[in-house]
Formats: sequence, C-alpha cells, structure tokens
Amino acid sequence: MDEEEIITKDAHGNILTQGDTVISIQNLMAGKEKIQKGTKVKNIRLTDDPEVIEGKIDGSLMVLKTCFFKKAD
Repeated sequence: MDEEEIITKDAHGNILTQGDTVISIQNLMAGKEKIQKGTKVKNIRLTDDPEVIEGKIDGSLMVLKTCFFKKAD
C-alpha cells in the first residue's frame, strides 16, 4: 500500500518544504508570547498535519498554523 505524500502549503498556497523560512502575516498570541506580523521563522519542520508546522521563535519550539504564515522569498 502506498502512503499518500502530505503536501503542506502556506497561507498563499505555496508549497512548504523542510527547512524553509516563513513569515507571519498577522499579529498572533501564542500563550503569553506575542508574535508580531513580519516575524521570520527559519528552518521549519513539517509535521504529519498539513495545516501545522514547527519552528523556533526566540529559542522556543512552537507549533504554528500554516494559515498565518507565508513562505519567505
């Protein structure tokens, strides 16, 4: 049985790959942490969920919804 490949896309429909850099497209609250619009998240990790990525912001590993991020050029 072939496993289906998970395709993860950013808020604009661009395909994301392991290690990409993304930028937040709006201000977000993550617990007590505030993520400003324009915050860069480098070296993202993909997950089993195509709507979620992992990335470090200020040294903390966070689970991020792809609908709030765009791929950096």
